Amino acid sequence: MFSVRSIISGCAILAMVVLGSAHEGYGQERLKLATTTSTENTGLLEVLLPPFERRFDTRVDVIAVGTGKALKLGENGDVDVILVHDPGAEEQFLNRGYGVNRRAVMRNDFVIAGPGEDPAGIRDSVVTTAFSRIAARQWPFISRGDESGTHIKEKEIWGLSGISPAGKWYIETGQGMGATLLMADEKNAYCLTDRGTYLALAGKINLVVLCQGDARLDNQYSIIAVNPAQYPHLNYILAMAFIGWVTSPEGQKTIGKFKVNGQTLFYPNACTPLPDSTDLR
Repeated sequence: MFSVRSIISGCAILAMVVLGSAHEGYGQERLKLATTTSTENTGLLEVLLPPFERRFDTRVDVIAVGTGKALKLGENGDVDVILVHDPGAEEQFLNRGYGVNRRAVMRNDFVIAGPGEDPAGIRDSVVTTAFSRIAARQWPFISRGDESGTHIKEKEIWGLSGISPAGKWYIETGQGMGATLLMADEKNAYCLTDRGTYLALAGKINLVVLCQGDARLDNQYSIIAVNPAQYPHLNYILAMAFIGWVTSPEGQKTIGKFKVNGQTLFYPNACTPLPDSTDLR
């Protein structure tokens, strides 16, 4: 259930978006956005940002990193707004006073990709069984190892499986999703990935999706403005306008229409309450 404050805030944001094309006060201002590598690797930002930049006569400077690093940039006041996918870490970010006005934006899911011959026998299994079989077989598994939303989800699944992965078979790249998937392909290894990045790279790799559909693999993306009370120098008005754009009917339609090779990568859900949040701040 939404609070009155949420509804009023949402209406104000949408009003800014509607009026943005007539606003002349933003002359080539810069909005600093920290976001996940998946939104950049997939090409989504290439279609989502230009309409906003034209409407507000501004430029969006994108810093594409893992969710952990994006949140840290917000904590340090180095960016105006963040688009990330780790609900637990987002709640901490909000509760510590670093972020305000979190909104759901879109979702997809995580999948386990691996060699078509499936040497660990994980095909169509639940995700904890899949991880357990990979570890028992000690077949190469490539991890991002970068505290991104994907890496946090991976660690959560290892924990649920009762396994602390270690050894030569477990390789951490410390890189983004695209680079990690490419390495997994080179090594004929398994990898946890968001479906969007997998689909964007499907024509360049031989890995196939072997494990999917488990409810624990849901992948929710949210947008948060960095708190101007903490960092008055930030461009909070423009950050709120951007939140308004990506959650507006037009922005949501842009996300939903974005496809690669005929495949939908993200499903807009700005009207859906976020997990464990009755007041979306």
